[in-house]
Amino acid sequence: MKISINRLKKYIQLTESPDQIAALLTQSGLEVEAVEEFQSVPGGLEGIVIGEVLTCEKHPDADKLSLTTVDIGTGTPSQIVCGAPNVAAGQKVVVATVGAKLYPSEGEPFEIKKAKIRGQVSEGMICAEDEIGIGKSHAGIMILDTDLPNGTPASAYFEVENDAVLEIGLTPNRADAASHLGVARDLKALLGRPICLPQEKPLSPEKSGPAITVKVQDSKDCPRYAGVVISDLKVGPSPQWLQNFLRSLDLEPINNVVDITNFILHDLGQPLHAFDTDKISDGKIIVGKLAKGTPFVTLDEKERKLSGEELMICDSKGGMCIAGIFGGLHSGVSESTTSIFLESAYFSPDVIRKGSQFHGLKTDASFRFERGTDPNMPVFALKRAVELLQEIAGGKVCSEIIDLYPDPVQDFKIEVEYGHINRLIGKKIEPKEVKSILESLDIRVTEETGVGFTAIVKPYRVDVTREADIIEEVLRIHGFHQVELVENLSTDYLAEHPVKDLNKLQFKLSEILAGQGYFELITNSLTKPQYAEKSGFLDASKNVEIYNKLSEDLGVMRQTLLFSGLEVMAHNINRRQTDLKGFEFGTVYQKTPEGYQEGRRLAIFHSGNRSAESWVEPSKPFGFADLYSTVEKVLEKLNIEVGQVNPIESAPFTYGLELKLGEKILGTLGLVDDKILKLAEVRQEVWYADLDWDLLCKKASGLKRYQEISKFPEVRRDLSLVIDKAVTYDQVKSVAEKAGGKLLKRIGVFDVYQGDKIDSGKKAYALSFILQDSENTLTDKVIDKTMSKLIQAFQDQVGAYIRS
Repeated sequence: MKISINRLKKYIQLTESPDQIAALLTQSGLEVEAVEEFQSVPGGLEGIVIGEVLTCEKHPDADKLSLTTVDIGTGTPSQIVCGAPNVAAGQKVVVATVGAKLYPSEGEPFEIKKAKIRGQVSEGMICAEDEIGIGKSHAGIMILDTDLPNGTPASAYFEVENDAVLEIGLTPNRADAASHLGVARDLKALLGRPICLPQEKPLSPEKSGPAITVKVQDSKDCPRYAGVVISDLKVGPSPQWLQNFLRSLDLEPINNVVDITNFILHDLGQPLHAFDTDKISDGKIIVGKLAKGTPFVTLDEKERKLSGEELMICDSKGGMCIAGIFGGLHSGVSESTTSIFLESAYFSPDVIRKGSQFHGLKTDASFRFERGTDPNMPVFALKRAVELLQEIAGGKVCSEIIDLYPDPVQDFKIEVEYGHINRLIGKKIEPKEVKSILESLDIRVTEETGVGFTAIVKPYRVDVTREADIIEEVLRIHGFHQVELVENLSTDYLAEHPVKDLNKLQFKLSEILAGQGYFELITNSLTKPQYAEKSGFLDASKNVEIYNKLSEDLGVMRQTLLFSGLEVMAHNINRRQTDLKGFEFGTVYQKTPEGYQEGRRLAIFHSGNRSAESWVEPSKPFGFADLYSTVEKVLEKLNIEVGQVNPIESAPFTYGLELKLGEKILGTLGLVDDKILKLAEVRQEVWYADLDWDLLCKKASGLKRYQEISKFPEVRRDLSLVIDKAVTYDQVKSVAEKAGGKLLKRIGVFDVYQGDKIDSGKKAYALSFILQDSENTLTDKVIDKTMSKLIQAFQDQVGAYIRS
């Protein structure tokens, strides 16, 4: 929906810029999607003036050109070469001065320059109407009949209008704002300024004319129907101001009668329709329905079959118009029309919506009727239209206003409590401000008590029928942005958030691990008591003993999945199946002073070679990186980021890592100690990861974070750092991420060296750094500065030196 700022200023004083008005309306719920400039003539005729031809002679070197001197108000006449056949001395003409940019009716814009034409200097151009975009004629130059002084801007003569137009994305509930008056009402409340409505003038017949009678067959579908007869009309072009207004809204002017109805629709929000009285059979207008399948030809010259449910405006012979939607071909206004019946009605939104949907017709009128127009507006709009018809088209009123309104629509009465206002808004708003806001929106506050009041809402506010609607009105004028966010902010959700299905989560992860070549292990929860007694990392006092033991080997509940998994490894290794990958979801048990405890764990095992021996490449044993990579994939699938990684060299590992999230341990992984392997009778290396499945399930998220791929290229730089063996890669990475900032996207290790070429107790990391800026292409200066910061940070924080 488009709204003209110039037209808004007729209703309310506006000193704010169009952008400020747009921001204000958007904050209040009328979202302004764009602010466009409008000029009734392209370019605004800048640099184009009224001039007078002083002399006109034949060009000495061209038969079809004239050499003129023109007074353009500068004090010195300008010499202009003109090719028009109708140029002559004494004429008032339109002159484009040097530097002016012309926007012709056809073709590309061009700039006027001082030039020589056939040897004669030409300082401008005398224009035809198509050359400045105000018409299509190119038969000759424009000759003006005006007393305006020479040099007067042509924009003043042609009444060029500059305007700003708001494009509002109107939501379906705000039918009241589908007009300039409706938007002005909101600005009245937002700015605290009065609006000025056109004065309603009484109408009385000026002469006798065609007699029209009206019958409404169904007052439910048509609660109000008004109309008046106007005669002595002269149908023709509208005045420039009206054409400018319509064009600013992307509407093409048709004729003064139709243009006035369109003006009223967009200005007041009330659709009107004009019928040629000579085409109304027997002077009867009947508002009702016609039989299903009845053919009807609309203004677009298409024959449509009626559904029998749409409301029709008929005469004694049949349909003339689909009420509130589209006019008929044979009853509309034409150039020969001299007398009209002007209709202004309030139709039921339901019947208009059904008819519009059935015929696939979406018009400006149906847009408003199907959302709900103001039942109190038809007569006021009718009088305003008649006033314009008298002024512009010479019309004379030939009848009293017909107004059939048997059951007037009543105002809405809504009980409101102050406590509910403050609760729903989340902020206390004083009763005085509440009353002021509502009254500025034409909502009367009555029956006030200390607890609440009764709001009286006019029926044009079809969206304000409940207490919550009143509260919304208070909030949008008070300002959504003025409701502060408190520290203990909480939110209620209408949508339900599904509870995590742990079985599905486990199955999903099992599929991923199986897809990477792992076999699932399912082992007994009963195990040997000596594992806890001899392992060195389990507390035998925490064993959960079985009273009725089947055997000593199955005498206690397991405290870890490690030994049951190692038994599977040993069983397979003893049968010459040495390359093993397995995982197990299982429960572990402990006895504590508080009682028995149990928890679910995820165990991952590697042993042997990662790939079988072949002629392509020799076999390679599993290493720590293989296990860590699998754990990373598990965490990535669950959308969990590890907070801290610490090295460990304690049982059951020879060496390994501890993964933490805050203060909680997500899990541990590493190479199983030989003492533990011997206890389980395993005769080769085993890599083992023990993850807290309960904690993983709790922290798992189904939400993934994405970011736009940068259109700027990445840059790679490499460094070789020599550091103490005690310094971990995690420490190096943490230092780099802080020093590199937003430009550092990734860090990688592509070589690790320990040997006689560096000092004992040292190691060398060959690191790659990927740099990228999301907003600009990186320059050498920025790259060098970032790398210098990284080098300095490594030297200061981890005692590194750069190996060349």
